[in-house]
Amino acid sequence: MKHDHHEQASKHYTEAAKHHAQAHKNHQEGKDDEAAQDAHMAQGHSAQGDEHAKDAAKKHSSNRGGSKK
Repeated sequence: MKHDHHEQASKHYTEAAKHHAQAHKNHQEGKDDEAAQDAHMAQGHSAQGDEHAKDAAKKHSSNRGGSKK
């Protein structure tokens, strides 16, 4: 199965945005525990998205015969 890093990255960023919005909503409703949980989830997805984006960048530079570090 082909693993598309761009697709994976955008999926994680979408999830991060959803959790971020939920955290904001919970915070406004005074549900600080839930807000903290969602904020943490958002951070996690965002970090995973960054990882996939980095992998995608690495893959593309190696395809062009760029120097490998």
